[in-house]
Amino acid sequence: MAKITDQEKSIYYDKVKIYVAMTRALLDTEKKLLVEARKNTSNSPIQKLALCDEMLNLASYYIVINGMSQAVLKNKNEEALNDARKSLYKAVIYLEEVVTNLIDAPFSEYEEKLSMIESFNQDQRYNLICKMGLAIDMLEQAYGDNSKWRWTFVDLEGRFAVTAKNIIDLKNVYENMAPGAEFYDSTVYHLRLVKKLISQAADRYREKYELSTGQILDFKTGINFLGALRRLHIVLSESEESNEIKKKLAIWSAKLETDHKKQEEAKKRP
Repeated sequence: MAKITDQEKSIYYDKVKIYVAMTRALLDTEKKLLVEARKNTSNSPIQKLALCDEMLNLASYYIVINGMSQAVLKNKNEEALNDARKSLYKAVIYLEEVVTNLIDAPFSEYEEKLSMIESFNQDQRYNLICKMGLAIDMLEQAYGDNSKWRWTFVDLEGRFAVTAKNIIDLKNVYENMAPGAEFYDSTVYHLRLVKKLISQAADRYREKYELSTGQILDFKTGINFLGALRRLHIVLSESEESNEIKKKLAIWSAKLETDHKKQEEAKKRP
């Protein structure tokens, strides 16, 4: 491995200083937006969306800092990665506060929340979700396959999938899916992405249950995601897909019941 020169180190630290200054500026922006958002005015939900977007920007800067560290110093910047992870969680939380964190629920239970962000159109919603998904993917890649945070990302990905689903205004979805509609492309791509994300979340929670925690709650959460996917297929009149998920739900639920009984019996043994 070639030795890092003093000049390379100097260039690296000069560039890092620039990004550190940018992260501090964004943290100051977050404080100002929070002050306004906490006034609970009619504009607060839109300000929460702005906060979400700024936290995604912040996470990207931390990921860049880590990338420079790996390129020049040949090692990860764990502090930057942890700050990026925290920023992504904040982004998800801000979005949850706007669209709720309900996994498998009828649209009527969060429709009123979405009515507060009608000015945030479907193209903007899809772009925000794509930006969040990209940031999460980049951070997972930066940590690597054998990271201690592997299973933590299951929860982050799951919460992201929920917000990606809940930010869609299902009241207008058929209108937006009509050929020639203004938001046709973003609606179709958004729904396609959400189906993929929810399906992956279900599989990942079951994987977490079987390979890591053994906690029934993780398996139940996976089943809950399958329920959310089936509900979405029903709303979109996709009967064939809905029936397939129904079969999968029955198989998973049966295994859950069997595993739960085994765990309860194991507890009773001396």
